[in-house]
Amino acid sequence: MTQVKEGAVAPVFRGKDQDGKTVSLEDFKGKKVILYFYPKDDTPGCTAEACNLRDNYEDLLARGFAIIGVSPDNEKSHTKFKSKHGLPFPLIADPEAEIIKAYGAWGEKKMYGKSYMGVLRTTYVIDEQGKILKVITKVDTGDHAGQILTELGLN
Repeated sequence: MTQVKEGAVAPVFRGKDQDGKTVSLEDFKGKKVILYFYPKDDTPGCTAEACNLRDNYEDLLARGFAIIGVSPDNEKSHTKFKSKHGLPFPLIADPEAEIIKAYGAWGEKKMYGKSYMGVLRTTYVIDEQGKILKVITKVDTGDHAGQILTELGLN
């Protein structure tokens, strides 16, 4: 699977969020977007990442960013996760991993010596013109907002 590179045009996507509402990249034209892919709702690393983005949401919003989370979980799972942790941004359900694969955030993982295919935790920062500004593959789940701002030279 080829990962989308910095400078490339971001693949256009359309998916359903936790409320069944269609969300597409086109909805965010003229805004910077933090599009983050994560493996599973309500697991330790994914919860830490989502909550860090939540805790820094107002600052990111003030800097012109919109945030969208994507995982293979279904809408019902996203509804519970969003409600439990008070997440202020949409979570797109991608059970077929179509959006995940379009961005190259799907690949081989290893756990307990076994290989399997799954979501590669990755964040894409997309500029106002729809180009990939930054790709973060080694995500700091505990301070992801700070990591994004540092990588963009905004911290």
